[in-house]
Amino acid sequence: MQNKKMIIFVAFLVRGFARPGELTAILGGSGAGKSSLMTALAFRTESGVVTHGDVHVNDALVTSSYMRHHSGFMHQEDMFIGTITVIEHIWFMARMKLDGRVRTSDIRFKIDRLLRDVGLIERRDARIGDGDDGKVLSGGEKKRLAFATELLTDPEILFLDEPTTGLDAHSAGVLVSHLTAFASKNRTVLCTIHQPSSTIFDSFHRIILLAGGRVAFAGTTAQAIKFFSSQGYECPDNYNPADFLVAILAIAGSNDADGSGRVAQKICDAFLTSEACNEIDIVLQQKFNAVQCPIEENIHESCVFIESRCWLRLYWLIHRGFLQVVRDPSVQFIRILQKITIATIAGLCFVGAIDLDQLGIQAVDGVIYLLVCENAFFPMYATLALIPQELPLLLREYKAGMYPVHLYYLARMISLVPGLLVEPVLFTVIMYWLAGLRPAMDALGLTILVVIFTMNVSTACGCFFSAVYQSVPLAMAYLVPFDYILMITMGPFIKLGSLPVYVRWLRYVSWLLHSTEALTIIQWRGVHNISEFHRASLLYETRNGSVSCEQPAKQPSYPVSPKAPRCWIGTTLTRATSGPTSSSWRSFTLSSTYWLMFFCGGDADRNKRILTLSE
Repeated sequence: MQNKKMIIFVAFLVRGFARPGELTAILGGSGAGKSSLMTALAFRTESGVVTHGDVHVNDALVTSSYMRHHSGFMHQEDMFIGTITVIEHIWFMARMKLDGRVRTSDIRFKIDRLLRDVGLIERRDARIGDGDDGKVLSGGEKKRLAFATELLTDPEILFLDEPTTGLDAHSAGVLVSHLTAFASKNRTVLCTIHQPSSTIFDSFHRIILLAGGRVAFAGTTAQAIKFFSSQGYECPDNYNPADFLVAILAIAGSNDADGSGRVAQKICDAFLTSEACNEIDIVLQQKFNAVQCPIEENIHESCVFIESRCWLRLYWLIHRGFLQVVRDPSVQFIRILQKITIATIAGLCFVGAIDLDQLGIQAVDGVIYLLVCENAFFPMYATLALIPQELPLLLREYKAGMYPVHLYYLARMISLVPGLLVEPVLFTVIMYWLAGLRPAMDALGLTILVVIFTMNVSTACGCFFSAVYQSVPLAMAYLVPFDYILMITMGPFIKLGSLPVYVRWLRYVSWLLHSTEALTIIQWRGVHNISEFHRASLLYETRNGSVSCEQPAKQPSYPVSPKAPRCWIGTTLTRATSGPTSSSWRSFTLSSTYWLMFFCGGDADRNKRILTLSE
């Protein structure tokens, strides 16, 4: 059973308020409960964290749905898709968060104003990702971009978790000035902060000091200095008040050897009877107006949030996915270059080897094997890391209510389609031409179609295993034996008719078998005579599935066809290597079925995992 961390917030443990028009900061040492309190108030607790209690706005009980639609939450760690630009990111977020009926001109005006306010208007075309080429955003610029993203919906309440972490003093000061300016628009801004400078500390209208999950003080910065002075802790001159206050409240190790834990508890107890605490009680009783919703109306009816249309969100998800695929060289360019190189080398090995004799049959089988395997196993393993890499960003955007999981999954698969078309086409055309396979346009077209189906089903299979298992090593551990089954049952390595009855069913789970069978039929269709067999009046098939020109003397056999010279050699070879005769169209149908199964299975499992992580 998975252990869960339980955090319980009780009224007498946490006491304070945040007014509109003010910037309120939550301070405390590591482990004091700053981020836990913040995420609980915003209904954004992490997986495994259980909270109890109610959250009220204007003395009205609110739910996670209200907070998701009427508040913004800026996380401590920035998560961006590095291959897109600032303007592309902000446009995507606007389309996800804003009402779908908002005019494009209004969105453009809003985006330009936000980028100008946060000082990113000159960097609108800069790429977000990492690097030292001068074309990417710095840490401070990424923080400002994250801040601008949360301001798109003009939230009544804005939560920020450690917004100045990783920033230098100047960048941190610029960001805090933006927070103060936003709060001045009659908005409630609440942030956690670890070690603010004295300048930033003076910018806060109110602070809440935490120690071990309890409120040690809540009020203005001037009141904080006065309160701690009354407790015998005078802040030295020319000393950062924030560092001084946090140092006093810092809880030592579990043995509490220096007594700092007892000091913190003493201060928390003293605050309960202080003048600042009495002021909090009075304000809470007055039911101050925390958001711009009339108190006399139901809070859920007075502020209506209209999501963008489903098809519009799908379009922008696909658009972002396309940009991600096209601009990431490791995703597309390198893979295409690899396909061209492998196809050229492999095709050169088969130059002049294709002929209507026994060696030619072996060469055709080798080309078919490479066409199937290269477009099956590589894309299958290449997509294993797709979902684990994107899961943190997906989880964050899903919890923000931007889109459902199945919409993201569908868009991500569609964004991969260009690569799943270009790669197999290039590989097949190059190898087909170099190896000298059947010189007919219909044969080439059908071969390309089979290879495309093979690659798409294999990619869907890789996504399925990636969605089912939480890590790449674990997914690979289960995918490898599954691939062995696919490889063994695809035909070239064993006569499928000789498989024991209890494992013969395994061939029906192998779309590689159907791909091999379809390609064999395509290559040998119309071939009525092979030099090795031209004197044979009958072709015989034995019980183990082998084909012979002469009837064996010691083993019962039966004729494959009463008119062997006129039978389709492709069909005969298929019976000899891959089991029962079938048409290539059946292979297309089965491949489509396999793709649909893997796609729906991966989508369902990803939905289940996201919902589990969001609980």
